[in-house]
Amino acid sequence: YLNGIESGAGAADVRVYGGDRVWWDYREWSAAMRVPAVVGSWPEPFLHGSEGKSFPVRVDCLADEEDCTAVADRLEAEGVAASIGTPAARVEGELLRVVVGPWNAVRADSAAAQIEEGPATSGVFCDIEPAGEGAYELVALDALGEERDRLGAATGLVAAVREGEEQPTWVVTGTDEAGVDAAVELLDEDSLRDRYAVASRDGEELRLPAP
Repeated sequence: YLNGIESGAGAADVRVYGGDRVWWDYREWSAAMRVPAVVGSWPEPFLHGSEGKSFPVRVDCLADEEDCTAVADRLEAEGVAASIGTPAARVEGELLRVVVGPWNAVRADSAAAQIEEGPATSGVFCDIEPAGEGAYELVALDALGEERDRLGAATGLVAAVREGEEQPTWVVTGTDEAGVDAAVELLDEDSLRDRYAVASRDGEELRLPAP
């Protein structure tokens, strides 16, 4: 990965630029042949972009305004200027998005919705399943795609997905509003470093795929 984005090429074919973060994908591949984007290079790709090119950053707000502002503040603290808008807002050219909100709202975003299709589609080692009465439950999966834990209310998730050849979309979501709050708290290097995705329940961080 370069800056948290799958390079799609052999090492000899990849050009590395100043400030890039590089790490190798040594996971078990049977559950997902591709993991197009990961969160483990935070604050990349927001800070330097990819292939030597930076991109505008937008926080797509489907949550409490306070949560969206907090995400923008976390990015600003890393030297990244981010606007706050909505998924419906148009922009010319390529864009890095951070979609923020509870899963019942975020799942309407076509990039984020890939998570419900499992790691073979999204590259994120969890499922998010209905739990009745509009609630959702996050199912933590291991590297083989097997269920390891079911995380109920107030669970947060920070993950990165990619739709086609577009730039990655980061997803800061939760099973409910309390889960979104928990996800926002994960946006720092200590929580995200070298992780594919991270969940949070009752203040406890859980890396995904689950061990």
